[in-house]
Amino acid sequence: MLDELDRKLLDILIRDSRTSLKDLAQQVGLSSPSVSERLRRLEERGVIRAFTVEVDPEALGYPLQAIVRVRPLPGKLHIVQKLIEEIPEFGECDKVTGDDCFVARLYVRSMGELDKLLDRIADKAETSTAIIKAQPIRRRPPPLG
Repeated sequence: MLDELDRKLLDILIRDSRTSLKDLAQQVGLSSPSVSERLRRLEERGVIRAFTVEVDPEALGYPLQAIVRVRPLPGKLHIVQKLIEEIPEFGECDKVTGDDCFVARLYVRSMGELDKLLDRIADKAETSTAIIKAQPIRRRPPPLG
């Protein structure tokens, strides 16, 4: 379980993972070595997996995003999963229960590019695609409390 100080540290880092140890220590009322030790323990326990950078796909030339539901044809599950892993425009992918096996986020420059990418798996899977219009909630962690 997380104590109140761990929750405060995580909350600060979620808002800005570049916050310095000195600033973290000041904000939670501990010494820098104490904060460092708490962060190390949170990493060891797997609570903190990484300190990351959020990149804007549009700024990199990918104005379109799509959610793609993928249903591999019989016997093609591992082949389809490997293809998805190898196509860098698939930014994330979840293996799910239900009619489809995968739900993925795809970054593309155009509808033509979307078609070409989906064509790479078309003979191995059925797909259902929805273009993302807006993202009212960005990826966020579960409640810390």
